[in-house]
Amino acid sequence: MKNLLVSGIILLAFVTTTQAQISVSINIGSQPSWGPTGYDHVDYYYIPDIQCYYYVPAHQFIYQNRGHWTFATELPARYQGFDLYHSHKVVMNEPQPYLHFDEHRTKYAQYKGNPENQVFIRDSHDDRYREHWHDQHEADEEWRHHDNGNHNGERRN
Repeated sequence: MKNLLVSGIILLAFVTTTQAQISVSINIGSQPSWGPTGYDHVDYYYIPDIQCYYYVPAHQFIYQNRGHWTFATELPARYQGFDLYHSHKVVMNEPQPYLHFDEHRTKYAQYKGNPENQVFIRDSHDDRYREHWHDQHEADEEWRHHDNGNHNGERRN
C-alpha cells in the first residue's frame, strides 16, 4: 500500500511538472502584433532604437527613467510616435535581461535604425500567428469599417 501511495505521488508530480512546462513553452497568442515572427515563446524583446525592453507576459515596456527601471503598459512621452513596426527587436528568453542593459546596448548597437526586414506577426501569413492574432485583428478592422462615426469609438453589441 505504501509503495502504491509513493508511486501515485511521483506520477502526480511528473504530470504536474510536464503540464507546467508545456503551458510555459508556447506564448504565441501573447506576443504583440509588432513582434517578429519565428518564435513560439518570447519572454522579452530588446528594442535597440529606444534602448528599452518589452516584457511579453505582462505586456509592459521596461525603460530607464531618472536612473531607475520603469515598468509601464505604454512607452513614455519621449517616444511618442515611435513606430514599433519599423524597428528591430531582439528576442531574449532570460530572466530580467534589463539587468544586463550595458551589455545589450553594446552587443545590439548595429540594429539601431535598422529593422533588417523582420517580418512582424501582424504581416505574417503563417497559420500559427493567424490563429492567435489575425482573427481578432480582422474582427476589429471589420467593426471599424462598419462604424459610421455615431458610436464614439465604442463597440455596440
